[in-house]
Amino acid sequence: MKITNIRVTHVNVPFDAPFWWTGGLYPGASKSIIEVETDEGVVGLGEAPWYHFGEIIKAEIAPALIGADPLDLADCESRCVPPWQITANTGEGAASVAFGAVEMALWDIRGKVFDMPLYKLLGGAVRKDIKFSEYFSFRPEHNGAGGEMSPEAIRDYCLRMREEHGSTIFEGKLILGDPELEIRTVKLLRESLGDKAQIKLDSNMQYSLTTARWLLRELEPFNIRNYEDPVATFEEMAALRQHSFIPFSTHVPDLKRAVALGAPDYFVCNFAALGGISRTLKFIAACEAMGKGFWCYSNDLGIMTAAYLHVSAATPLISEASQSLFRWQVGDVIKNGPFRQTNDVIRVPEGPGLGVELDPDAMRHWAGQFAENGPMSHFYDPARPKHHRVLPLN
Repeated sequence: MKITNIRVTHVNVPFDAPFWWTGGLYPGASKSIIEVETDEGVVGLGEAPWYHFGEIIKAEIAPALIGADPLDLADCESRCVPPWQITANTGEGAASVAFGAVEMALWDIRGKVFDMPLYKLLGGAVRKDIKFSEYFSFRPEHNGAGGEMSPEAIRDYCLRMREEHGSTIFEGKLILGDPELEIRTVKLLRESLGDKAQIKLDSNMQYSLTTARWLLRELEPFNIRNYEDPVATFEEMAALRQHSFIPFSTHVPDLKRAVALGAPDYFVCNFAALGGISRTLKFIAACEAMGKGFWCYSNDLGIMTAAYLHVSAATPLISEASQSLFRWQVGDVIKNGPFRQTNDVIRVPEGPGLGVELDPDAMRHWAGQFAENGPMSHFYDPARPKHHRVLPLN
């Protein structure tokens, strides 16, 4: 079997309403969908975390892989990704991320060739119902959606998710530059959702160490399950650990530093950003050996989410709920997408490989959105068009 072509399609899939994060209003996902074609008619699907990695795939990765055996992952990687010494020396890691998106498609091909779901290729399922959190944030109203711009509105939204979908795990960003607003919102959530609901928070490195010390002290009575990136560096998280027992997580996959400093406690990562599924499995194994936890990223479409489901099914360490923005996505590129949880869980797909198929009509639609509008900006501030949002460092 040989790789004959790698097709890259850029897509925009917006949310029903944008949400506020540290950088501004976040409107949705601009992704690259990868299709690896073979001479035996087997096609593997992958997803790049941002469209510019798709450009690297078209310019560098695809030409290197034409004629390669898609089942020989080591050979494929050696054609595309420089040795780590070169990457570390130059600070250029884009090739690793771009290949990670393609490597996902190679795993999909492998599952289809052997006619078994990915989780079986990874050793079998330790669980098949995979937990994901609901998400909340301050969201301006947009075409009848969103409008959660107060603590009371966020509370009502979470209660509605519990009533309609059986949700008991909630994660959110309360990022309007006002830590007292965050405290009031969390207090209201805990009073309304009860003691058994999980509440996780994320400030996207918004707060100074001084403010974070005070904020987490005020939040501790409300049994916060996890706080993601409360401050900007691992060193600050280590200092913050001396004042708070709330666990910390991060998107920055620097395990050596986390072990040396004692914080953060969990890593929350996109598989392509780690270099692909194979490298992700190695990273998770190292986390387990070093006493660190792991769960999966959010704002991905159905192909990457399917990879999350399979790896989570086959990996005992991923016992905490992964992040999700599924409820806000207005569409997907896969048939029957987007994935959406009921009673906090999504069932792992049982089809071969990733177990998902592209929806041709949806692909044309969302590719058309990208072609017409270009990539969506995640840094839009309506008060200062064409500027990144600037928050005070409290």
